[in-house]
Amino acid sequence: MHVKKGDKVVVIAGKDKGKIGTVLTGIPKNNRVIVQGVNMITKHQKATRDMQQAGIIHQEGSINVSNVMLYCSKCKQGVRVEKKVLENGKKVRVCKKCGEMFE
Repeated sequence: MHVKKGDKVVVIAGKDKGKIGTVLTGIPKNNRVIVQGVNMITKHQKATRDMQQAGIIHQEGSINVSNVMLYCSKCKQGVRVEKKVLENGKKVRVCKKCGEMFE
């Protein structure tokens, strides 16, 4: 997958198009990611014995990884990335437009 946990991404398709958020979880098996504040779903939860209260919970749902792009803070938009190898042998992702490195 082209994004990792903790990356700042912008949604490029769907009902939340244009929203910016952080990747909370990546699910490579299903090719999906969970992004903070994007694709909010309503879940009705039953009370459990562990003193948890019943009610309606709003949480993030997963979206397809193809609907997000890495967000470049220098370009202020979603960008494509390329992978480069530095002199010390470390692989990094680099913005195609401005050359900024992503950790």
